[in-house]
Amino acid sequence: MHSRTAPRLLLLLVACLGAATRAFAADPATDLVIYGGTSAGVVAAVQAKRMGKSVVIVCPDRHLGGLSSGGLGFTDTGNKAVIGGLARDFYHRIWKHYDQPGAWKWQPKSAYGNKGQGTPAIDGNQRTMWIFEPHVAEQVFEDFIREHSITVHRDEWLNRQGGVRKSGSRLESITMLSGRTFRGRMFMDATYEGDLMAAAGVAYHVGRESTNTYGELWNGIQTGVLHHRHHFGVLKQGISPYVVPGDSTSGLLPRVSPEPPGAYGAGDLRIQAYCYRMCLTDHAPNRVPFPKPEGYDAAQYELLVRIYAAGWRETFDKYDPIPNHKTDTNNHGPMSTDNIGMNYDYPEATYERRRAILQEHERYQKGWLYFVANDPRVPQDVRDAMSKWGLAADEFVDNGNWPHQIYVREARRMIGQHVMTENELLRRRPTPESVGMGSYTIDSHNVQRHITADGFVQNEGDIGVPTPGPYPIAFGSLLPKKQQAENLVVPVCVSSSHIAFGSIRMEPVFMILGQSAATAAALALDAGAAVQDVPYAQLKDRLLRDGQILTQDRH
Repeated sequence: MHSRTAPRLLLLLVACLGAATRAFAADPATDLVIYGGTSAGVVAAVQAKRMGKSVVIVCPDRHLGGLSSGGLGFTDTGNKAVIGGLARDFYHRIWKHYDQPGAWKWQPKSAYGNKGQGTPAIDGNQRTMWIFEPHVAEQVFEDFIREHSITVHRDEWLNRQGGVRKSGSRLESITMLSGRTFRGRMFMDATYEGDLMAAAGVAYHVGRESTNTYGELWNGIQTGVLHHRHHFGVLKQGISPYVVPGDSTSGLLPRVSPEPPGAYGAGDLRIQAYCYRMCLTDHAPNRVPFPKPEGYDAAQYELLVRIYAAGWRETFDKYDPIPNHKTDTNNHGPMSTDNIGMNYDYPEATYERRRAILQEHERYQKGWLYFVANDPRVPQDVRDAMSKWGLAADEFVDNGNWPHQIYVREARRMIGQHVMTENELLRRRPTPESVGMGSYTIDSHNVQRHITADGFVQNEGDIGVPTPGPYPIAFGSLLPKKQQAENLVVPVCVSSSHIAFGSIRMEPVFMILGQSAATAAALALDAGAAVQDVPYAQLKDRLLRDGQILTQDRH
């Protein structure tokens, strides 16, 4: 390029960018700016549009729907009768899809086992379906967006350092790393991580509170508590964590922490394990054999060799069937797809560090699959069975058939107007101002893998406590304290203790809370008021008219 031409082009480019910035800055503010393309974010946008508000979704995601389209197709529903509103519409649309013969590409509908949780997966009487393939869910979310003409800006990452502009306790705009700025009258953080909430100066917590913090039993460090079957107590013998069994001087095996687990009931900064909810198939025409991942190290799975040698044979117990000979595959057992202890810094980490954590999780989980299918130390019967499985070739086609969303089971949790705890979930005390209901078992996956006092390896943190029935979720749990942010709602990283979040954190509940949060935001806009000042009676009336279920006697 000519030396004098380049500066002129540069000046012209700067002038054009400046003009574009000025033009954008002059645009009127959007009624509701939603950061995050999760199921909650999409449903919230639909609700805002139905209430006559302008809305935009700005998200780091390329694919909408979060975990609901990211592999979690065997829905954690609890009591389906308390799932109403747009959430129920989502599952109705899933039913409509599978009611068409063309939806059953790889198996006849009559051959699908219709395995559900409490009620059939395909509930024809209610015209709902609760179990589905990832690409079907994603299409439903895209249909929502298209039908309501909702603008979505994808692959836009919040500038977490100075990207939130406030005037007093009101958010005015959010700026992305790309330089794009979005002005709004109301804002919503619909991410799993709570990045907008944190950047806006809202109080939050990461990790487990102590049992004393909120007067709970199941919070904090839970050494000695063995629920489910995801621990080493299910084995016939104790497993040594050392390279040379029984010799502590020989060094630790990979994936075992040398740190003391901590005192029972104490709080800590650790969080429950993440994994990818893989979509697998044993149908040969659609199967991609498990590849050997880059950086594969068989030594990372030495502990698994010892687990098999102790007689464990539950490898395939959470290969939950979804339509067309596929699975939603989840963690199961002492050492499975959960990458225990490798995500502690994820909630607060930089984007670069988060990418490294995601790569580590993908490498571990793909390596786990390859190891079980190929390593000669794995029992032959297990290898043979695993070799019949592979990734589904027609899922996640732009990502090597691997889920685009990791299961962020918890990250930041807001400390807002009302903190939900196990005491509300277990009906020890009433919940004020219901905006929806949860009902799933209080469920935390393992948090750490440690060495016991007698020198064996053990997992800690896995909790499964049934609730006595569906429970209300408080309006105040969606709201920051007013002095921190009066025009922000948070339907995913809700104000909740660690253990209460273990039940609230289900995808249908996020959709329910997304709709309720958007409703509150719209009513606040109508009144020109802070969202905390929306009269609950008015909010309740609108939620009920829109099909939300707020109490057990509404079904």
